[in-house]
Amino acid sequence: MNLNTLLITFGFFASIIFAMSIGYIIAGKKLQGSCGGLGKLMGKDCDFCEKKDQCKKDEG
Repeated sequence: MNLNTLLITFGFFASIIFAMSIGYIIAGKKLQGSCGGLGKLMGKDCDFCEKKDQCKKDEG
């Protein structure tokens, strides 16, 4: 493997991660998971979600 290719690839991924972190800092939102998703398909309805009461209302 060419060392130049490795350094370019590492630089690319580092710049993407840096850009995402700047966006996270500027937005100021906390990270959160989605309500539903695979857990909902498997029958675990929003056990940890902040909107779990709303999820139960939507189902029935």
